[in-house]
Amino acid sequence: MHAIYADLAPWIATYGSALVFVVVMLEAFGVPLPGETALVSAALYAVSTHRIDIFTLLISAAAGATIGGMIGYWIGRTAGHAVLLKYGARIGLSERRLVAGEYLFAHHGGKIVFFGRFFAILRAAAALLAGANIMRWRHFLATQILASIVWSIVYGGGAYVFGKEITHLSGPISTVIVGIGILTGIGIVLFAHRQGRRIERVAAIRARRPRP
Repeated sequence: MHAIYADLAPWIATYGSALVFVVVMLEAFGVPLPGETALVSAALYAVSTHRIDIFTLLISAAAGATIGGMIGYWIGRTAGHAVLLKYGARIGLSERRLVAGEYLFAHHGGKIVFFGRFFAILRAAAALLAGANIMRWRHFLATQILASIVWSIVYGGGAYVFGKEITHLSGPISTVIVGIGILTGIGIVLFAHRQGRRIERVAAIRARRPRP
């Protein structure tokens, strides 16, 4: 994470919210880029330098996620499962994930689009899977917009508020708070990764089970 932040820092300083918009948009339709890291990094940069307006940043992130999701949806709908099976592994969409995705969208389409925005693997694949599984366009768009707005506020707004509070503290207290924040973040990532694998495995098994 630190290495990615170091790589993004000079770009964020130069291009600000525009860079976040582009990175998040590309990630949303399948390109494996660190959209979440770009958003959080830009929010912390906004706290420390005041060179980025936080509201502009949040709007840019939400717009990028929405537009990228729309592009991903139409790519998935046009390409279909055959193309995704052939090339999906390049962006982390293995055959098992595609089978699991088909099952999950059939039973929980809207939920997958919404909560997928908060999981690294699904964030770059949910829109493609929604299109490939022919999820209703209006339903997808409404869910994608809501998910993008909530995601940008939770991660971008949360990082901004957290960073702002830290600047008012000093000494051991700030160190403890930062430590707790880092450990909590690591715990959430590990939990999400573990749960994502479990859901993927169970869905793949159920999808292949013959219907009665």
